[in-house]
Amino acid sequence: MAEQHTPRSLIVSLYGAYGRSPDGAPLAVAELIRLLGVLGVDAPSVRSSVSRLKRRGLLLPRRTAGGAAGYALSDDARMLLVDGDRRIYATDEPRLSDGWVLAVFSVPEAERHKRHLLRSRLARLGFGTAAPGVWIAPARLYEETRHTLERLELSGYVDLFRGDHLGYAPTAEAAARWWDLPSIAALHEEFLAAHEPVPRAWADAPGTPEDAYRAYLLALDSWRRLPYADPVLPLALLPEDWPGTRSAQVFARLHELLYARGEEFVRG
Repeated sequence: MAEQHTPRSLIVSLYGAYGRSPDGAPLAVAELIRLLGVLGVDAPSVRSSVSRLKRRGLLLPRRTAGGAAGYALSDDARMLLVDGDRRIYATDEPRLSDGWVLAVFSVPEAERHKRHLLRSRLARLGFGTAAPGVWIAPARLYEETRHTLERLELSGYVDLFRGDHLGYAPTAEAAARWWDLPSIAALHEEFLAAHEPVPRAWADAPGTPEDAYRAYLLALDSWRRLPYADPVLPLALLPEDWPGTRSAQVFARLHELLYARGEEFVRG
């Protein structure tokens, strides 16, 4: 299946990669249009997507230092990006000894819409299903899970626990029930098919800053979904030749090769 890059997703990726500054300065609308235009997004689509992100409380209308119309990240958006950084740029190898975080929830029938929201959000955080109403993830996801549940006002329905898996099935066998590993592997294979050739091509014939920006932002927009779909389990729990290892290495190489070069185009 071909990769899908929506205007809204690309805007989030752009702010995450190049749109954050210590003083919270906004990006001018004209700059957003220029930078998204390079990726094939037209001006009306940029404006429409920015409006949606504004309605969600992620972007705030602000004037730039020169007085131009622009948009800055909200506090919620900044926290989301900081939480995302821990996954997107993670380098630590996960360890089985780190344990697990369990989310156990109960939602009254009268508020079943919140039950659906809770399930979908836990799934998007990378949780697997251990049993009805019991969701599991590597323990390192605890802080982000707590932030997310509090931000969505869902924490009152959930109890969080840390622990170890003590049996009875081997943990690798249990993990294969908790997550759909073949589907996750397919996402990594899709990322590799689209982006693994780029470092080799760039090593043979480096491109311009604009080329670097385009290649990096498209790779980032694809990659940043994967550490959420994939809980990044210890290798001992995964099938041999797990493609997630290779895709993480490819993204790390792309970041090393292209990020700073792409920034020259953004700032220029």
